[in-house]
Amino acid sequence: MSTMETQRLERAAAPAAAGAHVPANRQSDRARPASISGALVSTGRALAAALALEEARGTPFLLVPVLFCAGAALYFALPFEPGWPLLAAALVGPAAARFLVARHRVAARLCAAFAIAAAGAGAGKIETVRADTAMLGSAVSTVLTGRVVRVEHQASGRTRYTIDVETTRRPLLRYAPDRVRVTARADPGIAAGERIEGVVRLFPPSGPVRPYGYDFAFESYMAGIGATGFFLGMPDRQTSAGASDIAPRLAAGLANMRQAIAGRIRRHVAGAEGEIAAALIAGTRAGIPEEVDEALRRAGLAHILSISGLHMALVAGTVMLALRALFALASGFSSRRPVKKYAAALALAAAAYYLAISGAAVAAQRSFIMIAVMLVALLFDRAAITMRNLAIAALIIAALAPHEVVGPSFQMSFAATAALIAAYTAWSNRVSARTGAGRAPPRGGLNAAGRRLAYFATGIAATSLIAGGATTVYAIWHFHRVAPLGLVANLAAMPVVSTLIMPPAVAAGVLMPVGLEGPPLTVMGQGIAIMVAVARWVADHSPIDAVGAMPPLALILFTAALLVATIATSGLRWLALPLALAATLAFGLRTPPDLLVSEDARLAALMRDDGLFAVNRPRPNGFTIGIWQKALAATGYVKPRDRADGKPEAETRFVCDAAACEAVHARGAVVVHAKTRAAAAPFCGVASVIVIADATAANPCRAKDVLVVTARDLARRGSLEVRFKQVGTESAGASGGPLRAEARFALPRNERPWFAHRKFSREARGLAPYKRGEKGRNNKNGKSGKGDKS
Repeated sequence: MSTMETQRLERAAAPAAAGAHVPANRQSDRARPASISGALVSTGRALAAALALEEARGTPFLLVPVLFCAGAALYFALPFEPGWPLLAAALVGPAAARFLVARHRVAARLCAAFAIAAAGAGAGKIETVRADTAMLGSAVSTVLTGRVVRVEHQASGRTRYTIDVETTRRPLLRYAPDRVRVTARADPGIAAGERIEGVVRLFPPSGPVRPYGYDFAFESYMAGIGATGFFLGMPDRQTSAGASDIAPRLAAGLANMRQAIAGRIRRHVAGAEGEIAAALIAGTRAGIPEEVDEALRRAGLAHILSISGLHMALVAGTVMLALRALFALASGFSSRRPVKKYAAALALAAAAYYLAISGAAVAAQRSFIMIAVMLVALLFDRAAITMRNLAIAALIIAALAPHEVVGPSFQMSFAATAALIAAYTAWSNRVSARTGAGRAPPRGGLNAAGRRLAYFATGIAATSLIAGGATTVYAIWHFHRVAPLGLVANLAAMPVVSTLIMPPAVAAGVLMPVGLEGPPLTVMGQGIAIMVAVARWVADHSPIDAVGAMPPLALILFTAALLVATIATSGLRWLALPLALAATLAFGLRTPPDLLVSEDARLAALMRDDGLFAVNRPRPNGFTIGIWQKALAATGYVKPRDRADGKPEAETRFVCDAAACEAVHARGAVVVHAKTRAAAAPFCGVASVIVIADATAANPCRAKDVLVVTARDLARRGSLEVRFKQVGTESAGASGGPLRAEARFALPRNERPWFAHRKFSREARGLAPYKRGEKGRNNKNGKSGKGDKS
């Protein structure tokens, strides 16, 4: 559409979208009450004008990656695995209909939207088939020999290895995973590219700790990791001729170079500061102490540790500014050559080098693509920071790695960037309007310097506030926590990061080949010490942390509000307000579960009215309890009491003996955790929920109003959450009357490729735990060569 046509549409849409001045001779007409039909007609015309204006400004193109990502997210969220015929029909059908209804603009656009979403779902299917990760079905011990792909030195002194499996023995795993991640108690000095051998205890990747939670098996499947575990003893180095293919050798060389860079950094910067410096330069985060990591999370500064858009932008920006300054020294050369393009090209090369030495994690790859799109735009004399460039980057990333669409890194990064671009564009338009009206900014002198300093401080505050607000929703969805003082922390820390941390990091990278990295690393260490001090102070003074789990509907509505607010350029952006209000209501009216059960059937947590929850084990799994506590926004948990104590119990608390644990919810529902079917049977007449930690057990209760869950059920369908609702009503908090237990498992009944391995476990097949010396047939997935050790 031409520029003149766009301007005409803007003038036509202005009265409806922005509110035009009403002539005096029409005010009397406005004063008369309008009919409902007239109001609807006016609203329809205003909406049509706004839509036409959005089309003239190219907004439909920005919706292409949104629809593509929505299709990919829908594919991964389906409760069944769609076949190729269904996906092909979903793509070809709307695409063909698009041409049949080409004369009807609305119908044609809807068909195109469905086709783009179907293409996103197809991309997700292609990635799933391409990954085809061999997943371990059940825990097993074996002697493993393989080639080390990656080495990570942890703060605890342990060393974690990512290993490409070559052989297994005692027993031979007939369907062994191709790649595993195992931990050694100490560092045996084995580097990437070398062969390693040792006795390992391997476990299949676990599912979500709670429904809608982070799916570890899904991430492992997409990363090609088929099992995790640890060495039973110290592994040994095995001699070999080395990898024959060039790709593994290059990967091993890069991995060893990263370890060497991290080692040189630690020699100049000791302690936690050195580990953070190594994480920012070489991407090795495993050595950061947990208490420092937690302080950064509580303060809202954890994004600094992840090599993402901030780091890529600072690296590319530092290189570009330095090169522009050097080119400016040669005025003759600068006047004859496009030095800005030269600087952009070299900044792109620097970003690519940083991507390589930092480990090329997915977040770093995404950030590099975004920076590359913007720098290439500069090479072709286009604006670098535009919503269109962001849309291109999002489309590229979603097409290459669709599973990233449902991950926190992708969502938080693009949400922050989109919000910042939209805010920057609105601010630029306002400044342009003021300048065009004759209000020129002051020049020179102390006043100008003060204004620049004020603009700098305001820019940091606005950036932190806008980016933090846009990403808070996704932080709550994925991590169930917020950083209420994140703005304060970022205001204090970001100037330090931008001046004392990242520029010295770039200088250290340039000077490291000649051995002169010491001075810039020392400066960087001092900057990191300031940042950590800020994080600790803010973390100690943060009033809240966990806010509880967010329901899916609230996430969808919040995302829709963010998209409307950032993509729309006309009065349509005001539609974001009712969407955000609806999302807030959905979040505020959520009903947290009353009971949570782990997927191994060993741990149960019953929510209480005082903000605590009761557990059935005196020493519960700390990792699971930590996630549950944040998801329930609980302040802690209460350990069980021994039934033999004989003390009266007036609060919700598990009372246990050797065979079973029993607790009474505040609304009267009885929850029982039993070890065997025989131990559960006596509670059939009184319990609302019975959890039996025995895969061989059958339902001992005849009554249908008792929810009985066995270890076999949990092995098949993952962790469980239960809500108690009054029979005959939809309310979850009514008093009186019988209660019904409504269960939601973390996994659907139908298989998806990333958790199909669960059906091969002993528990899922209703078998008792393996005992040494047991004789039995080989299991279906061949996790053992002698007997059934899977």
